[in-house]
Amino acid sequence: MITLKARLAEQIPVMRERVKAILAEHGDSVISEVTVAQAYGGMRGVKGLVTETSAVDAQEGIRFRGFTIPEIRERLPKAPGGDQPLPEGLFYLLLTGEIPTDEQVAEVTAAWRAEATLPAHVAATLDALPTDTHPMTQFSAGIVALQHDSIFAKRYQEGTAKADLWEPMFDDTMRLLGRLPLVAAYIYRRSYKNGDHIAANLELDWAGNLAQMLGPESDGFKELLRLYTTILADHEGGNVSAHTTHLVGSALSDPYLSLAAGINGLAGPLHGLASQEVMRWILAMKAKLGGGVPSREQMSEFIWATLNSGQVVPGYGHGVLRATDPRYLAQQRFAQNHMPDDENFKIVQMLYDVVPEILKEQGKAKNPWPNVDAHTGCLFMHYGIEEYDYFTVLFGVSRAIGVLASLVWDRALLLPIERPKSVTTDWIDAQF
Repeated sequence: MITLKARLAEQIPVMRERVKAILAEHGDSVISEVTVAQAYGGMRGVKGLVTETSAVDAQEGIRFRGFTIPEIRERLPKAPGGDQPLPEGLFYLLLTGEIPTDEQVAEVTAAWRAEATLPAHVAATLDALPTDTHPMTQFSAGIVALQHDSIFAKRYQEGTAKADLWEPMFDDTMRLLGRLPLVAAYIYRRSYKNGDHIAANLELDWAGNLAQMLGPESDGFKELLRLYTTILADHEGGNVSAHTTHLVGSALSDPYLSLAAGINGLAGPLHGLASQEVMRWILAMKAKLGGGVPSREQMSEFIWATLNSGQVVPGYGHGVLRATDPRYLAQQRFAQNHMPDDENFKIVQMLYDVVPEILKEQGKAKNPWPNVDAHTGCLFMHYGIEEYDYFTVLFGVSRAIGVLASLVWDRALLLPIERPKSVTTDWIDAQF
């Protein structure tokens, strides 16, 4: 048993007793009120989920088990010679609430490497799809195809007690995370590089190996993926991909089926597909304005034209945040250090100066500041990943870390099937 699993085995009984005590003493206490506007408005702001791994403050942004992004960048172990945190370390933190040592992170890396094979039937499933199938559709199909090897599904069929189902959930999570980079890289190379695949380098860390298999030969790209897959791994439990994964998992679906459902939610343009839409919009602006970095006046006119046509400026605004996304700022600092003269980065920087003031003047946006998606695309394109339809797959690889860690705790805490009560408009009418 690896150290991480052993540490979980120690923590789970303590956490079960803590939750049991809270329910016994405070189970009837009210923690949220629901308005009619919230019922019709996507349950925005309704406190109805418990997620241990992270929480988002409207002004401060994400905290992973209490740690801010600057804190995890400083404190999590890094690859030799690198200065970005390893996502293996964040995974350990999300599961245990503890900053891991270099040795504990190396153990997670080794466990994921041990699972780093792409089964032949998964490759065959992907190859059966047209190469111009959207990469997120392929990613979802690849994850479902991996379900053939689910440890959780087998153990459930064998009659494993519910109290013990966290163990096969953990084992499947380790297997699934070990294989996801291979699925993601396979999709990229078959869709955009004529099926010219690059073998894994299992001497590298998890994100470094993903960078290797995608193709760009750059230490900077490896560092980017280490940062990116760390800071986008989790964003509390109410976002579409996290909630969907949790919801499907609450039916005791295995992690493959649960994650695939969450990935399908991530593929929506109001969620993870936004990074694709940001670059589509930026490239359209460049084409419209004759290429290069536009003037501030040209950019302002294009932004107003976008808004006056009834569209939004992609990458700006957030369902919870009311300040600049700290994940955006982390990527901004990376770009300032690694690619300060990149043309698209200069445009993204100018947008940061121009868009918020215009959105404030328009007066419709609750949050005029950029979210993480506003910055991602220019970083990927700088290192040669120019196919923006693919960006969300990398988001999905990252997000799997957080939602799967949460699934392990869902099973450890014996959370029941999720089944909120719905009402009709007639019922609401009758209350007033």
